[in-house]
Amino acid sequence: MNREELGRKIYETSHITGEFLLRSGKISNEYFDKYLFESDPVLLEEIANHMVKLVPDGCQIFAGLEMGGIPIATALSFKTKTPSVFVRKKAKTYGTCKLAEGTVFSGKNVCVIEDVVTTGGQIIESVEELRKLGAKINEVMCVIVREEKAFENLAKAGLKLIPLFTMDELNKLK
Repeated sequence: MNREELGRKIYETSHITGEFLLRSGKISNEYFDKYLFESDPVLLEEIANHMVKLVPDGCQIFAGLEMGGIPIATALSFKTKTPSVFVRKKAKTYGTCKLAEGTVFSGKNVCVIEDVVTTGGQIIESVEELRKLGAKINEVMCVIVREEKAFENLAKAGLKLIPLFTMDELNKLK
């Protein structure tokens, strides 16, 4: 599947209509359900096939952010044989009390993986916490960037955002 076909398939799979209450409190008659493309193994594999080409040189670990970044990071791990960690929004308060589960990442070059990025706020918070734990993070990869402001927000935090698609691109492919 070429990139344009992939974008069209992501849009067709994830764009749904109906009545939806948005986080902002507004009602919308359309919604983009990212979990529909992430839970489709064929589509997820195609996404990974295309994202592999974007992996930064020197990446030693993928850090999949809860919850949507985890399947993407796992798919990339399978394709590249690069280990991954799974990052919570907050460290758990029981057991090991870890923020990130998986392989040791302290002192390693970590590429953060997310599904859809809007402003990048949660990414910045997670990166700050991972850096405190010793991760070297300069790049964030995602499937889709919703808002251009995300590039600027992440750049201010010392992060390069590497998307597979922008939402504008997907809207044009529909």
